[in-house]
Amino acid sequence: MKKTLITLILIFFFVITSLPAHAETEKDDRSWQDETIYSIMVDRFFNANTNNDKEVNTLDPVAYNGGDFQGVIDKLDYLKEMGFTAIRLTSIFDNTAGGYHGYWVNDFYKPDEHFGSMKTFNKLVQEAHKRDMKVVIDFVTNNVSPEHPWVIDSSKQDWFHEKQEISNLEDQNEIENGWVNGLPDLNQDNPEVKAYLLDAAKWWINKTDIDGYSLPEVNHVPLSFWSDFSKEVKGEKKNFFLLGITSPNSAVDLKKYDAAGIDSLTDYQHSEDLRSVFAATNQTFGLLKEGKVQNPELQPQFFDNENTSRFTQDIVTNKHFPGARWKTALTYIYSTPGIPVVFYGSEIALNGGEIPDNRQPMNFRTEKELIDYITKLGELRNQLPSLTRGSMEMLYEKNGMAVYKRVYQDETAIIAINNTSESQNITLNNEQIEGDKELRGLLNGDLVRSNENQYDLIIDRDESEIYVLTEKSGINLPLVGSLVVVYILFMIFILKIRKRRR
Repeated sequence: MKKTLITLILIFFFVITSLPAHAETEKDDRSWQDETIYSIMVDRFFNANTNNDKEVNTLDPVAYNGGDFQGVIDKLDYLKEMGFTAIRLTSIFDNTAGGYHGYWVNDFYKPDEHFGSMKTFNKLVQEAHKRDMKVVIDFVTNNVSPEHPWVIDSSKQDWFHEKQEISNLEDQNEIENGWVNGLPDLNQDNPEVKAYLLDAAKWWINKTDIDGYSLPEVNHVPLSFWSDFSKEVKGEKKNFFLLGITSPNSAVDLKKYDAAGIDSLTDYQHSEDLRSVFAATNQTFGLLKEGKVQNPELQPQFFDNENTSRFTQDIVTNKHFPGARWKTALTYIYSTPGIPVVFYGSEIALNGGEIPDNRQPMNFRTEKELIDYITKLGELRNQLPSLTRGSMEMLYEKNGMAVYKRVYQDETAIIAINNTSESQNITLNNEQIEGDKELRGLLNGDLVRSNENQYDLIIDRDESEIYVLTEKSGINLPLVGSLVVVYILFMIFILKIRKRRR
C-alpha cells in the first residue's frame, strides 16, 4: 500500500508539472517605464498617528485633516497588493500654518510636523523599498511661503522676483518671473538661490534614499536651472527620476524639458483628451495621439491630480456609472506606452470638483469591485513586458471600440477595449496578427482560436480584454493520459484498502 501511495504522489507531481505554463513572463530588469505610480496627498490619505493632529479639522476642506507618514506606511501593503510599484507624495516640507497641501514651504530641510518626523519618513522609504516599491516626493523650487524668513530678510531681497501676478500664460518670461497665488517667486538665476536649492535636493536624497522628485510648476522655472539641477541630483543616485509637473492651462514645449534632463513631464492636453474619450461611451480614440516628447514610454498617463477636478466628476456629469468608465479608462493607460499615475481615491471612484473639493479624505471602507479590477490590471502590467516595453499598433478603432497590439521580443499582446454602448464583434486577419494560433484572455479569461487565419473577438459593452498570442492548446494528451493513470491507480488503492479490511 505504501508503494501505491508513493506512486500516486509521483503521478500527481507529474500532472502538476505538465500543466501549460502561463503566457506571461516576469520582467528581469525593472526600469521607470515599467512602474505604476500611486500619487498621494499625505494629509488626505490616512491618519495613523493622532499625536501629530495639530489644528486638525476634518470638516474643513482647507484645514489639516490628519493624514501622516505612518498612515502611508500602514497602507503600503494595500498599494502593493493593487500592483503599484511606486508612490509619489505631494510636498512634505515644513509649511506655514494651514499649508496642508505642502506648497507654502517654510523650511526646505524639515518635514511638516503634521505629517511626522524625519525618522518616520525614513522608515516610510525603508518600508517601501522592502516591498520593492520606489518613492518619489515633490521638491518645490518655484516659490516659498509669504511667511518664510527669507521674505523679510533684507539681505535676500534679490532672492525673489519683483512681485507681479501672471496675466499672460503664453508669455514664458512672465510665467518664470511672476508670482503664483501670491507666493513669493524665487529667482533661480541668483547663484545663491540655485546653490541652496541644489544642496537641499541632494541632502534629501542622501538623508532618506528617495528614488525621484516630482517638480511642481516645472515650467515656471528656467530651463538653465533644470539642466544644472538634473545633472546634480542624478549624480547622487543611480537611476534617479525627475517627473515635471507643469501648471494646468499653460502651453509647454515638452521636448525642451526633455533636453534639460527632466525624464517625464505631465501633458495636460493629453490628460484632457483621455478624460474626453473615457468619461462617456462612443467617443473616438482618435484624440489619443502619441505624446509630443522623445520618450513616450516614460510620460505620465493620468486622468486627474491635485490640481484638477476629479475624473469621476466628468463621468457623473455625463450620467454614466463611474465604475464602468474607470475600468475601461484604466485598462487603456495600463496597456499603452507611458507610466500610469493614479491619484489617491481613484480606486474607489472618489468624486470632487475644483480645489479643495478634489482633495477629499480617502475612504478605505468602500465596495471593492474596482479595487479588484485594478489589482488584476496591475498584476498583468507587472508580468507582461509587452505592455510597458512593446511597440504600439492600432489594429481597429471606431467610436469607442479599440483593438491594439503591443509586441516585445517574442511576446505579443492584443488589447481590446469596448467603450461603446453595445457589444462589438471585431475580426482580425493574419496580416494584423499571426495566424493558426490562439489568443488567451488574461483579464477576463476569454479564449479565441484562429479560424482560417482569422480571430473573431466578441467584447461586451463596458468590457475589456488583454490577450496574449500563444500556440494552439488543443487537447493536452499527456495531461489527459496522466489523469487517467491517476484515476486507475486511485481505484486500485481503494480496492486494496477494502481487501485489507476484510
